[in-house]
Amino acid sequence: MTATEPVGAPIAADVPQPAPGAAPPRTPLIARAAAELVGTAALVAVVVGSGIQATELTDDVALQLLANSTATVFGLGVLIALLGPVSGAHFNPAVTLAEWWTARRGGAGVNARELAVYVPSQIVGAIAGAILADAMFGEPLVKWSTHDRSAGNLLLGEVVATAGLILLIFGLAKSDRLRFAPVAVASYIGAAYWFTSSTSFANPAVTIGRAFTDTFAGIAPSSVAGFIAMQLIGAVVGLALVAVIFMRGKTDSGTPAA
Repeated sequence: MTATEPVGAPIAADVPQPAPGAAPPRTPLIARAAAELVGTAALVAVVVGSGIQATELTDDVALQLLANSTATVFGLGVLIALLGPVSGAHFNPAVTLAEWWTARRGGAGVNARELAVYVPSQIVGAIAGAILADAMFGEPLVKWSTHDRSAGNLLLGEVVATAGLILLIFGLAKSDRLRFAPVAVASYIGAAYWFTSSTSFANPAVTIGRAFTDTFAGIAPSSVAGFIAMQLIGAVVGLALVAVIFMRGKTDSGTPAA
């Protein structure tokens, strides 16, 4: 017993120890689902709320987008740092689906049961976040957006934005650099606000949630299906890029390199 142990604490030999090499116990699924719901709700509240605030403060669209993107960068970074250790901080069905796919092929990730829990949690959270933002700013709680985003160049922007996001996240995982995810992912989304024509939704749940608000960040319901389809295509492209760029080499004996 060390000097810092409380009196009466069990000795180490009395405490059940995991088997050598065993994986640590996972957070209960209900806690992970709650983290995904709350995290996605908070993310959408940040996106929608900052958009409303920006339009109330200035008529300059460039400043509005700057305020919206800046708030999103900081909000997303904080949410990933806070909830990443609980659920992985997906907040995004495209990311969850990509992780499930890699797990099916022998990688680490969510299983089918977790997929079936994560995705609805993210969608419900996104809708709740949009409604919360509207409530905070005195907007109608639910008012379908009239912001049409169906142009082909915007759809291409969503493919690019989502492919880049998947490449970043799974590239970090492949190179054992996921500890940089809060900064890297938030920075990428902030940049993609500006370099993609669609302002980088890159997230099916967030896309659905933003249809519920007729404000700066909204998207017309008629545009949602197209955006989601392009995001899923982007996820496939992103995984393909990960497979090519982070391909494992082989030793002279033909076995995969460590």
